[in-house]
Amino acid sequence: LTSFMRFLYPSLAVESELQAGREKGDPTERELKVTLEDAELWRKFQIITNEMIVTKNGRRMFPVLKVSVSGLDPSSMYSFLLDFVPADSCRWKFVNGEWVAAGRAETRSEGRGHGGIYIHPDSPNFGAHWMKAPVSFNRVKLTNKVNGGGQIMLNSLHKYEPQLHIVCVGSLHRLVSNVSFRETQFIAVTAYQNEEITALKIKFNPFAKAFLDAKERDSHLVIRPSSSSPSSRPSSSSSSGTPTGSGFSPVSHVTSGDRLIGPFRRPGSLLRTLGSNGPVGQNPTHLRICYSLTGQTAMF
Repeated sequence: LTSFMRFLYPSLAVESELQAGREKGDPTERELKVTLEDAELWRKFQIITNEMIVTKNGRRMFPVLKVSVSGLDPSSMYSFLLDFVPADSCRWKFVNGEWVAAGRAETRSEGRGHGGIYIHPDSPNFGAHWMKAPVSFNRVKLTNKVNGGGQIMLNSLHKYEPQLHIVCVGSLHRLVSNVSFRETQFIAVTAYQNEEITALKIKFNPFAKAFLDAKERDSHLVIRPSSSSPSSRPSSSSSSGTPTGSGFSPVSHVTSGDRLIGPFRRPGSLLRTLGSNGPVGQNPTHLRICYSLTGQTAMF
């Protein structure tokens, strides 16, 4: 009945939305407060200089930027925007286990212009909506290419700081707040440089934890010896049936569903190709690689 009433009377849904955030509201916006969620986690990364992967197709951030907001006018409309500003004027490099300045950073005129502004998909919305729960920017993707896909373009080996803009939407748009947090600074990289950062990402990122126990995952990629290749014939065996030599059949093709990825002559070249979208352990595609043995299968 409630859903039916909301369908007939949209104003009821609007009123419910307003009521949900009124207790945190302030029509004057003088009590506006923006708090970083998961601040302790961000500080763990800040201590050792955080890194964020940028790829051609775009990579999501971890930790995810989330903020809690109070003090907005519950009945006014706001948009939440995010951009990334240079944190300094340096280009960086990782040497002997630490980040050191390595020259002057590219300016926007020398580089590829502004990295873009991300508009939160809930924008515009009532102040009550933004205040009822933490605002998450979990869909932001960072890229190092100009692709026009709504992603944020950053220069690799440059340090950035996310900056949140809250804009009141109405007859006269006005900037209500401009907020940033030093804990969220990071260096854009195409592959993680600091092993400590890699370890922290795996420890705290629920998606990265899937790489730690391959045995509990379904197989996505299977290596199949080519039936037409002489090298795919079974290796010679001893009288006891135990494979002699290495016992591995050379790899010729790799299939993923009905898509051919190979051919490859060596497993090493396969691994380099499969990991081309990111460093080993960071590619979001889980891999289970099967080498055909004489009467056996070895899985890694």
